[in-house]
Order: sequence, then structure tokens, then C-alpha cells
Amino acid sequence: MSWVGNWRNQFGSMLRITDDAQGRIEGSFETALEDSGFYGQAVPITGFHKGNCIAFVAVGSSATGDRAVSYAGLLRHGKMETAWFVIADQALGASREGEPARLKPLNWWRAVTTNVDTFERI
Repeated sequence: MSWVGNWRNQFGSMLRITDDAQGRIEGSFETALEDSGFYGQAVPITGFHKGNCIAFVAVGSSATGDRAVSYAGLLRHGKMETAWFVIADQALGASREGEPARLKPLNWWRAVTTNVDTFERI
């Protein structure tokens, strides 16, 4: 089974796997979600696969701070079903209404977001 190709999730985000040799994954990810800290950039991904299992990660920076995303999933019925989590180092926030927003480090419990995506090969 080859993982190489273009994969789109339910929101229109694109995963491009360019190499899957020797159990490794290489490529890029570009989110379609404008409210994502990764928006507007194609971040490199790297990871591993074995049989129907896949895992890959990416890190990036933006005006709202640094972040890392990790995906783990299974290939089922031609779809890549994944669970993911994002770790965000900082977020923009104002001290009070009318004050300018500034980057502030996030507490660990607020730094993590998790969800699931389904990717289909296009």
C-alpha cells in the first residue's frame, strides 16, 4: 500500500505525502482553516507508517506563536481516519477591553487542543 499522494480532509485542508519509503512519511500539510495558527503556510511533515497505521508531526510559527501538531491514524475503507492534537506555546490576548492584544504564554492545560479528521485521497 502506498501512502504517497494528496489527501484532503473534511474542511479542505491538504496533506501531501511525497515519500513513504522504508516506513517513513515525508511531505507537507496546509490547513484550510483561517483561524488556525498554521493558516497560510505549508508546514513540512515527517512521520512513520506500518501496515494501515500512520503517524506524522509538524511544527510551525505564526504571528500568534509557535505550535506543534501530531496526527495518528488508521486507513479504513480508503479513508485515513486520524486523531490529532495541537500544542500552542502562546496566544494573543488583551488584559482588558480596549487594550492592545499581546502574545502571552499559555498554561499547559490551555495549550492543548484535540480533535479528529478524516482524509480522503484526491
